[in-house]
Amino acid sequence: MTSVGEADNMWYLGIDGGGSKCRAVITNLEGEVLGVGTGGPANPLHGFQKSLDSILDATNQALTEAGLTTSHLNQLIAGVGLAGVNLPALYQQMNEWQHPFAKMYLTTDLDIANIGAHDGKEGAVIIVGTGSCGFVNSNQEKTILGGHGFPIGDKASGAWMGLEAIKYSLLALDGFAEKTELVKKVCDYYQVNNGLALSEQVAGRSSRQYARLASIIFDAADKGDIKANQIVNQGIEYICRMSEQLLKRNPKRLCMIGGLARFIIPRLPTQLAEKFVTPLAQPEIGAIHFAEQCWTADHKQSA
Repeated sequence: MTSVGEADNMWYLGIDGGGSKCRAVITNLEGEVLGVGTGGPANPLHGFQKSLDSILDATNQALTEAGLTTSHLNQLIAGVGLAGVNLPALYQQMNEWQHPFAKMYLTTDLDIANIGAHDGKEGAVIIVGTGSCGFVNSNQEKTILGGHGFPIGDKASGAWMGLEAIKYSLLALDGFAEKTELVKKVCDYYQVNNGLALSEQVAGRSSRQYARLASIIFDAADKGDIKANQIVNQGIEYICRMSEQLLKRNPKRLCMIGGLARFIIPRLPTQLAEKFVTPLAQPEIGAIHFAEQCWTADHKQSA
């Protein structure tokens, strides 16, 4: 990373906030990356104050790496993309935050993911990480599919898979289902051997905690576990249907991003998997582009 001097007086801040972590990047006005940072979960659906804390934590790390201090917060033009703000009430609450930045432009994590993945051009993305959602920008029309939040939605996500594994494990530990390899792996992960102990471990847990079981589920599926394969296949079917809906809108490019993308794409039907291309940039860079677009538009209107 490159240090910045005190002579510079404005910088762009890009924020990508999801259910597991928040990434921040600071660039100069020419787009050169100066500092990055990572904070905790930043989906306001699962904790508004926690989201704010995570944003500021990641931002402060990025400031430090850029050779800046918290006194420069009011010189940052922020593009903020968050999970959860596709819900109007959360968007309004977040937009009313008395933030410390020079300016904050708020949108969804899907929007900035799409901007980054396609270098600002039209296209479609599927996010599969702690949560899941689809987004397409085609013919100047933006559409969101899914993104209803855990536990009522986010099928195929890490959180959804983890919850399904827990539910089955509890049945098996109570003698209502077969104790497969998946159940053993779940019990080993939590270091328990009965249903009461398992329920005590997971009660009140966040979506992020459930999502940590995803790699265990895929591993069990690869080893032939029947229940793990059922969970994975339900998720794959959902992603296939989402992909079909996005492709009906004729996007120029289609990308999949998020922690589970590397597990899911190889399991898709070959004809569909071949339609996915590599993202051109990360969502936090998309947030930088979003901030730049909004800032430029604001100044054109005021000129």
